[in-house]
Amino acid sequence: MQTREGQAGIVVPPNGLSVDVEDYYHAEAFADRIPRETWSQYPSRVVRNTHRVLELLEEAGARATFFVLGYVAKLEPALVRAIQQAGHEVACHSYMHRRVSTMEPAEFREDLRRAVSAIEDAGGQKILGYRAPTFSIVNKSLWAVEILAEEGFLYDASVFPIRHDLYGFPTAPRFPFRWLCRGGRSVYEIPPTTVSVLGQNLPAAGGGYLRILPMWYTRWALERVRNREGRPGVVYFHPWELDPDQPRLPGSFKSRLRHYRNLPLMAGRLRELLRSGRFVPLKTLLEDCLSLGLVSSELRVSEPGLLSDS
Repeated sequence: MQTREGQAGIVVPPNGLSVDVEDYYHAEAFADRIPRETWSQYPSRVVRNTHRVLELLEEAGARATFFVLGYVAKLEPALVRAIQQAGHEVACHSYMHRRVSTMEPAEFREDLRRAVSAIEDAGGQKILGYRAPTFSIVNKSLWAVEILAEEGFLYDASVFPIRHDLYGFPTAPRFPFRWLCRGGRSVYEIPPTTVSVLGQNLPAAGGGYLRILPMWYTRWALERVRNREGRPGVVYFHPWELDPDQPRLPGSFKSRLRHYRNLPLMAGRLRELLRSGRFVPLKTLLEDCLSLGLVSSELRVSEPGLLSDS
């Protein structure tokens, strides 16, 4: 493990990097306009865009976790193998990109198992990590953490400790922690980077935030977390964010703004970010944090919708 010291002399692991592998028409911005049964009518760009991501990461010497949609793995199994062969971790991003907070437990388990089967069949490796579409494990859907534990997942990366109109769990810890589940099982949680300002958690270093907000803000956020709080950052993005020529889809003004804003700038911003330090997959980040004693918080999932300290 290569580490860097913060200003206080604390050893801090490298930042974690993750990619949510989905096509442009899978995005939540268009979920109300594009029924899932019509997905096959749209030209797919996910293979080309993901290979572009692989090229950028190889150029920078970075490694990442690729949370692959089961739907994509089923149609493009060679893409899963290409990700693995490039030295990256492959994890699960659901099968049909449905928000967990809109599902019943039985539906979630079925979707989860279907996704894991497709991804493991494609790549031949056990899947250890999960990220819900649109960070949709929230207070009312904590039952999903119990199911992840029952299904043998090591970690989850679905809890975003912010306030947002579509997602968010502002009372959750901001850094990696462990969920304590029934039967002595547990699941580690790896939240995306946030900064705490005047008692409010602000999002940083991911997806639309990386693409839309000024680059100085992303640099400031990652440096603040590392130097002031002695923690690594966790960055995420999507392959479609590197594709300014993707077809334009119908949607509300807000949805289109979130999805299309600054697409031509994303590749350059990603290159700049990757030059700022070393980036590793989330499984590696978790191992580093555990070895350095940086996963000290434990929370008990006592019943659906209820979060209580252990």
